[in-house]
Amino acid sequence: MTSLTDPIPGREKPPGFVQVTKSGCLYFLITLGAGFVLEVIRLQVVALHVSEKVAGMLEIPNTLLATIIGARWAVDRCALPPLPGIRLGVGLIALVLWLIGEWAVVLPLHDLSLSEYLDKTESVAGIAPLGALAVLIVMPFLAGYRWER
Repeated sequence: MTSLTDPIPGREKPPGFVQVTKSGCLYFLITLGAGFVLEVIRLQVVALHVSEKVAGMLEIPNTLLATIIGARWAVDRCALPPLPGIRLGVGLIALVLWLIGEWAVVLPLHDLSLSEYLDKTESVAGIAPLGALAVLIVMPFLAGYRWER
């Protein structure tokens, strides 16, 4: 009969799929909440004074800051080790939940299909949010990394 404990005493097991999924969901909820607040500010305040595209570009640095804070908090809260596969898994889970939310909620609210939404995006204004989604994936790895000296 074999034991299910780690053969090396004192070493913690890497987190399982459930903990990574929980961290990804937590990270998604933090970025979703920040994104919702920033979207309301962008549409109700900033877009009234400048064009909507400029307001969208001005929102990106604030969204990235919220992503950094959310990633750091989710990684620290769930005590994830600094393994790239685990941290990138958290980011991928958050990205999948973000895309599901976009396709299931946002596109029907704007009465757009996915192809209409992709056609609507322009060069710079359409590429920048895609870059922000790429940052959403890698931020748990970058923000939670402890630099050793």
